[in-house]
Amino acid sequence: MDRLVFEDRAYITSSRESAGGRGINAAGVIHSFGGKAMAIVPAGGESGAHFEQFLHSCGFELIVVPTHSAVRRNLIISDQQGLTVKLNEPGAALNKVELARIEKAVRGKLDHAGWFMICGSLPPGVPASLYGQLVAMARKRGVKILLDADGDALAAGIAARPTVVTPNQQEAERLLNRALLTRTHFLQAAAQIRKMGAESVVLSMGSQGAVGAFDHQIIEVIPPHVAAISPIGAGDALAAAFTWAMEKRSDFPDALRWGVAAGTASARLPGLQFADLAQTQDIYERVEVRQVD
Repeated sequence: MDRLVFEDRAYITSSRESAGGRGINAAGVIHSFGGKAMAIVPAGGESGAHFEQFLHSCGFELIVVPTHSAVRRNLIISDQQGLTVKLNEPGAALNKVELARIEKAVRGKLDHAGWFMICGSLPPGVPASLYGQLVAMARKRGVKILLDADGDALAAGIAARPTVVTPNQQEAERLLNRALLTRTHFLQAAAQIRKMGAESVVLSMGSQGAVGAFDHQIIEVIPPHVAAISPIGAGDALAAAFTWAMEKRSDFPDALRWGVAAGTASARLPGLQFADLAQTQDIYERVEVRQVD
């Protein structure tokens, strides 16, 4: 839009459709960085066919689990000043047969995976315990797990002890049932979430960077100041770049530095676009890592 306003006229300056969702976004970032990614997604209906068409040339491997219900549509509206509104449909319910297909697809690919990223919200009616079951399944096979979720699904997943969990501020506030307002709040929250079961925690603070809790250490990762145009998807870029770096044998602080760099670089791009490796590298060189005593 030229501007986002209430009770007055505004104009659409451009628009486009694309396939999205946290897992799809993460797979796309990892692929663009030169990593090998595979996405397992449920899809059905006319919108599901449209969704698959968008992904024909994505470059990464895609496994579509057929469902009886259509893929939801989300709407992202941004203006030239960087103000963004995101409107999400709730998504359709999955039945027991479809859930069993998803679990079978995941089980069949875990033995060849280095990392398993569990990304996004659960459809209505799907038990929150599903993410905990998937985490436990991956742990039994020695696969590292990144959990990027919200609400009861996040809590259930953390209890199953994933390798790393990556809530943003709002998700952490809902998980802990309290507001996070100060630097001390964020540091305490990361440590508290780790005590809930996660081996390590990446707590995203948006434009302020992230807090990491791991191995009885806490770090702050601080990006340079940039002019953010669209922050939507920055968290997906952070999780993907972190996982990519960990798979390349970076240590936790350096991997989080890459993650914050990718999120920051992506926020500089209009709409739902993600920074490539060169754009991320430019920001990475200016990201600061601080040890918290």
